[in-house]
Amino acid sequence: MTDADSVVPLERVVPPLHAGEREALVLRLDFLRETIVNKVAGLSLAQATTAPVPPSTLTPAGIVRHLMGVERWWFAFTFAALPEVTDPWAGDDGGFELEPGETLAAIVRSYLAECARSNELIATHSLDDVARREGHEFDLRYAVLQLVEETARHCGHLDLLREAIDGTVGT
Repeated sequence: MTDADSVVPLERVVPPLHAGEREALVLRLDFLRETIVNKVAGLSLAQATTAPVPPSTLTPAGIVRHLMGVERWWFAFTFAALPEVTDPWAGDDGGFELEPGETLAAIVRSYLAECARSNELIATHSLDDVARREGHEFDLRYAVLQLVEETARHCGHLDLLREAIDGTVGT
């Protein structure tokens, strides 16, 4: 495995106990995003694409790929309605299936890039701003809370998958 193929753990920054609303939301979301990356760091591609808890077909790589699409859908596609961003779920199964040749490291890089774009959008809009895509009435605060919830849920899934794959707990 080359450096380009490996996932390096991130330093997780524990959110402060006292913070303003925006800071508290973003720092908690960032902590969870860092946790997602750390839970897949050190896995080989074979391990990352294994579904070790039948009958579930969830894989670590599939979860990270799905979360990349979730970030894109809530922030860039729906909230900001960026014209260059297409619907990540168009004709898709939720983004859990890898494309031929995709690597875990590439998926994690794409996920982190999407998270960075999401944070830029959060930083440049009011939490009270409403989604720009027609037919969507949620505000930015709702989208951030949705991402906190979904990312936390998938951290739990990754806990179980990682322990089943190689016994690693608490990353």
